Amino acid sequence: MMMSLQAPLFFGLTAAFITSLGLLAVALRADWSARNADLFGLAAGGMLVTLTLLHIAPEAFRKADSAPAFILAGFLGGLLLNQATRLLQGQGAGVPARRPIEALTPLLAIGIHSFIDGIIYAVTFAASFESGVFAAVSLILHEFPEGVIAFAILRAAGTSNRGAFLWAFIAAAATTPLGVAVSGPFMYSVGDETLGQLFALSAGLLLFVATGPLLAPARVETPARSLFAVAAGVSVALAIALAPFGDHHGHLDHDHDEHEHVHPDFR
Repeated sequence: MMMSLQAPLFFGLTAAFITSLGLLAVALRADWSARNADLFGLAAGGMLVTLTLLHIAPEAFRKADSAPAFILAGFLGGLLLNQATRLLQGQGAGVPARRPIEALTPLLAIGIHSFIDGIIYAVTFAASFESGVFAAVSLILHEFPEGVIAFAILRAAGTSNRGAFLWAFIAAAATTPLGVAVSGPFMYSVGDETLGQLFALSAGLLLFVATGPLLAPARVETPARSLFAVAAGVSVALAIALAPFGDHHGHLDHDHDEHEHVHPDFR
């Protein structure tokens, strides 16, 4: 079992390391990050909308016929969770949303998506080493900005620099190798339909986060700064989504008959 998990665990830990580099890049500029937290949030919103519509949602539709229902469930689930957190903190109309609890829904969405990334590593390496490598390289491309996004969300919600780093690391970095470890024993039983449904749920959550909490600062920022930040996020996401790595997650082939070796009979 451990031998079969070595490759996906290695890439899962690599993904966590790359995410941590993104966290360090903004955490080391704490004052600057705090002053520009809203702009980071807007850029993160543009990035998430683009990656979700160009990459995550199409992958969900390709794998699962029920993807639209799961995208809707993810979106509505994000809305309900967000309203629940507002209710728990007693936030009414006109009260600025600048408390750390406001980051719960976005962080949960990022954490679920990163956990699913770990499942993808395990499943694709179970199919073949080549498909696993292609999936890993493609997914690792978005780990650096994912760390920046998680950190920006927490800083915009008023979390301290140290707290933002810690919670962003847990949500965006640690969840990927955790996804590998949890799904590893069951990786041969995860089919395209199930994986597509998980992708769709993740896409719905991320769409809510991107179009709701992350783009909310556009109401207070100047139009020029808001448009520049969103455009920057979209540009980064386009560069990631259009990177020439072919099929981002490889093709899962659970028919292992072709891998059976025929041993000649020398009798």
